[in-house]
Amino acid sequence: MTERELHKGANPNMFGYAKENRKAPTDAEDLLWQNLRGRKLVGLKFRRQHPIGDFIIDFYCHDKKLGIELDGGYHFLTEQREADEGLTFELKELGVKIIRFDNSEIERNIKKVLKRIEEELK
Repeated sequence: MTERELHKGANPNMFGYAKENRKAPTDAEDLLWQNLRGRKLVGLKFRRQHPIGDFIIDFYCHDKKLGIELDGGYHFLTEQREADEGLTFELKELGVKIIRFDNSEIERNIKKVLKRIEEELK
C-alpha cells in the first residue's frame, strides 16, 4: 500500500496538525483509542488523527475504509454541522464511510459504541 492510497492525497500540512491533535486527545478520544489500538476490535488496525485529502479523521480503519468522528459540543452549532456534513460527503467521494458519535455517547456507553463500530466493520 502506498502513502498516496493510505492518505488519498492528503495536504502535507495536515500531517503536522494531526501530530499535534494526537498529543492532546479529548477524554472521549482517549477512551475510544484505548479500545481500538493494537487491533483490539475484531483484529483490525485503526489509526488516530489520520489525514486524508484536506481532512483529519479522528479514527480510521484503512482495511475497511471506515472513519470515525467524535463530536463535542461545538459540533452542534449550525455552521459546524454543515462543515461536518461537507466532510462526510467529500470523504464518501473518496470511498471512505464516516460514522459519528457524540463524546457523551463514548463516555456513557463505550460498549454500545464499540458494538456499533463492529457492525460497520462487517
